Amino acid sequence: MMQGSEAISAELINGMKQAMRRLAASVVVATARDGDTRYAMAASACTSLSMDPPSILICVNKSASIYPILNHGKDFCINVLSGSHEAISAACSGGQKGEGRFAIGDWRDDPDTNVPYLRDAQASLVCSVDDIHHYGTHGIFIGKVKRVHLHGDVYPLVYIDGRYSSVIEAAKASA
Repeated sequence: MMQGSEAISAELINGMKQAMRRLAASVVVATARDGDTRYAMAASACTSLSMDPPSILICVNKSASIYPILNHGKDFCINVLSGSHEAISAACSGGQKGEGRFAIGDWRDDPDTNVPYLRDAQASLVCSVDDIHHYGTHGIFIGKVKRVHLHGDVYPLVYIDGRYSSVIEAAKASA
């Protein structure tokens, strides 16, 4: 039996990509700090894991600049973006590099961990790395939630079929 990418057909990969375009997901920006350097990455592969203990997981490609920081166990924050944060997501999805990703938005430092969080994100969950799993091209980071910052109404930025939307926009379109 073949293992790794040799056994994966182009047809299967294309089918998987097309299937995932149909899976709507809230957009988050994961942030971390290593010394004076801040890191940010937009993601949609993030979900709650448990309420006992309160925990969340995020999947991060090994090629992402934030990956080695998380892999070394640095605290991080999951910022759940609102429908008005499309520009922040775009900046953190490759539109900007390094510190440039923090040029848009009202970024603050968590008082206990010094991890950057977006002040007006719908929610910001400050976490410590509790467990790490490696699978294929990604690391799966389980964060134990240490603090939650909430802001505003529920109005998530959603990514589906290669574009941004929001639950509110979708509801208006069907009305």
